Parts: sequence; C-alpha cells; structure tokens
Amino acid sequence: MLSNSSKYALKAVLYLADKTDISHKLMVRELSEPTQVPKAYLAKLLQALSKHNIISATKGPKGGYFLTKENKELPVFRIIEVIDGNQRIESCVLGIDECNAAHPCPLHEYVSPTRTALLSTLKKMTIGELALDLKKGTSFLTR
Repeated sequence: MLSNSSKYALKAVLYLADKTDISHKLMVRELSEPTQVPKAYLAKLLQALSKHNIISATKGPKGGYFLTKENKELPVFRIIEVIDGNQRIESCVLGIDECNAAHPCPLHEYVSPTRTALLSTLKKMTIGELALDLKKGTSFLTR
C-alpha cells in the first residue's frame, strides 16, 4: 500500500519529530544513518516535504531540517499524500484499475474495510501524536 518513498518519508519525519525543534536541526547526513535512508534519496524527499510545509528547513551553517509545533499538528496522511498522492494507497491491491464496490476484485471485500479504517486513522492522527510513542519509548524507528 505504501511505496518505499512514503515509508522513508514517514521514518524521516517521525525521526525529526522526535529529535528536533527550532533550536536543534538535523542535516541530511545526520538523518540518513539512523533512518537507514540513502542520502541522495532522503534529500529529495525532504525537499518535497519542506516545499509542502510538512517539515521546516533553514539554510546556512546552522541550518537543517526540523519540525515546528505547527508541523507536528499535521495529519500523518499528508506525508503519504505529498510523496505518493492518493492513487497508490486507494488503489486495488491486485492492481486492477476497474476494481470498486460495484465491480470488486476477489480481495476487495476483505481489504476495503481495513483500508478505509487505516486511511481514516492516518487522516485523523497527527505527526506529533504518532511521535509521542517514540518519546515514551513504546515504539521505535531504529535498533
């Protein structure tokens, strides 16, 4: 359901949510290793996320990427939407273009309720809420 790009972007944003603020920023090279995302790939993702105001960035010697309070209030779904668009997460798991409730694929009735629930959760849950579990130590991104 999620592309590698979206997975990488989610990991990077959650890492930033956990480790940064306006006074503590991270550069791509500092994010690449702990998130296990190649530097060049990560740089492109972060540029797209910054362009859409999902993360914040400053240039210069004390620059880098970080999350503000406003960034943390955005729904997690916005990350996926910017990186993949809506098509991928809402498409048929078997890749059938014509799959819908009126013309379902064999898995449609099993996948559709789960997908609907997941999308609803991702649209309601904020980046900050998801990152709280990292701060509490009840979830992790790295080993």
